[in-house]
Amino acid sequence: MFMGTTPFITVRASRPLSEIEFCAWVAQAVPGDRLEYHRGFLVLDIFPVFSGLSDAARAELSRLGSRAFWAAEQGLVHLVQERVGPDQFAYIAVARPKPKAAAVSLSELLLAEQEAA
Repeated sequence: MFMGTTPFITVRASRPLSEIEFCAWVAQAVPGDRLEYHRGFLVLDIFPVFSGLSDAARAELSRLGSRAFWAAEQGLVHLVQERVGPDQFAYIAVARPKPKAAAVSLSELLLAEQEAA
């Protein structure tokens, strides 16, 4: 029996994502779902001297990048980058299987993080 390959489909937002929208995606994503949460050069895009973004947009992008890293540390996503041009990258989160032993929801993890801060 021949088993074909399933192409990876990455969802790309038509506008910049917020941290909250990223969290909503993580909460409902099934393993293997892919979300491009930023396109550019993240470290430069959040740095005031090099970025063409407004202060508010840079702050939101910084929160988004931090939240993506947090989600990876929690084992909720894999983070990958794909080069799309010179100094241009697609930042992609790939949903991981939810831990079976975890009875804690994403919202509870976020609340615990806020209380600790």
